[in-house]
Amino acid sequence: MTIKEIQEEIIDEFSMFEDWMERYEYIIELGKSLPIIADEYKLDENLIKGCQSKVWMHSEIDTDKIKFTADSDAILTKGIVALLLRVYSDQTPKAILEADTNFIDEIGLKEHLSPTRANGLVSMVKQIKMYAIAQQARI
Repeated sequence: MTIKEIQEEIIDEFSMFEDWMERYEYIIELGKSLPIIADEYKLDENLIKGCQSKVWMHSEIDTDKIKFTADSDAILTKGIVALLLRVYSDQTPKAILEADTNFIDEIGLKEHLSPTRANGLVSMVKQIKMYAIAQQARI
């Protein structure tokens, strides 16, 4: 699936919920399904700066696509990172760099997060794009 198709799917899923409590519960459930990052990647160098809670993210290239793994010590943040990895993992660096993040606004996520969590969300997206730049240079 393309990034745009995944984003559309997420927008459709979020439109099914009546209120934000249901959406928060859904995000938390997504976090529970996030594959565990290997302990060897839970290093300070993989911590995302700008997040209120600890978020570790690791990327590696598999053929021409980037695979991301991540974890967080906060359950809601873990769900947010799971949502981002669903969109950006297994995509080419070029696709990641060209993708917009409008789906975040369309589902209303940023406006329903505390300012520090919203900043963390921006930091996570920025880190994903930085990994894509780094991986693109290696291809």
